[in-house]
Amino acid sequence: MTVFLLAGGGTAGHVNPLLATADAIRAREPDATVLVLGTVEGLESRLVPARGYELLTIDRLPFPRRLRSTALTFPARFLRAVSQVRTIIATRHVDVVVGFGGYAAAPAYLAASQAKVPLVIHEANALPGIANRWGARLTRYVGVTFAGTALKNATRVGMPLRSEIATLDRVAMRSEALRFFGLDANRPVLLVTGGSTGAARINSTIRDSANSIVGAGWQIVHTVGETRDFVDPMIAGYHPLAYCDRMDLAFSAADLVIARSGAATVCEIAGLGIAAVFVPYPVGNGEQEVNARELVDAGGALVCPDAAFNREWIDESLLPLLTDEARRNTMSIRALGIGNRDGAAKLTDLVFQALTDFRA
Repeated sequence: MTVFLLAGGGTAGHVNPLLATADAIRAREPDATVLVLGTVEGLESRLVPARGYELLTIDRLPFPRRLRSTALTFPARFLRAVSQVRTIIATRHVDVVVGFGGYAAAPAYLAASQAKVPLVIHEANALPGIANRWGARLTRYVGVTFAGTALKNATRVGMPLRSEIATLDRVAMRSEALRFFGLDANRPVLLVTGGSTGAARINSTIRDSANSIVGAGWQIVHTVGETRDFVDPMIAGYHPLAYCDRMDLAFSAADLVIARSGAATVCEIAGLGIAAVFVPYPVGNGEQEVNARELVDAGGALVCPDAAFNREWIDESLLPLLTDEARRNTMSIRALGIGNRDGAAKLTDLVFQALTDFRA
């Protein structure tokens, strides 16, 4: 029986591909033991146990980016975390460590190297994070989502997608999706999502433009996130939701999507072949803009900077797209042409290859 330790977490961008990979590993080796290493503060503290996997935790340990008192104590805290992971590897007889970035990943990378167990890393974003840039130097088994990701020994495997998206038949599910959201089967659907916490610019612009969009013959499903600032304008055909836990149905209903360009979102939309407009999150190292670049260059999506996503852009760019079905169909075909939904299987192949090479 093989024991897998999957390390990562903090945000959905780390947790969802981790869980998709865990499911793929268990499908391939049903009697395997799959352990997850994370923190009590991260999203994994809720999602991992709910999925039926054992969660082991270490202290949240962000890399210091400025010279502060926490930076002075970081080396000792980091080595303590590495020691904790070394103990887990030894006592749980871990055969392979698979890391996805995030706070729990870096200590796991060094612990795996010191314990001489195979290490596999997956990088979700086009621009890799600090933990994975460092960890990739410790292993030759590095899977990436996007072509051109600057990591040593990178192999493109794509994004491990949650099973409900990877196996989704949008055509078969469309009628159920329309009923679920209370939508008109004779009008196209614009899906707008800024993530679980919402996106202020997207929310305000879509709310203020809802009359124009509905007036163009469309209906809108808009996940606004957990925000107190949003006021529903009560427009017929406009359906704001705080949160949607059935994104498979939301994607099945959608004829066009407006969204942030997190790596998973880009890959889900491309894999499903849905025309899209991306409004990259303007904070960070610019990875969301780079995430969308391949799909935009292929003609499968448009990109609008956050600062430019306003009523004027809606009038000049979005409304003409809403009335041009042929253009949207072409975008969908081009998105599907570069998308894939087998990232979890390909990353699992890489994990088992690492195990095979190590045991040879």
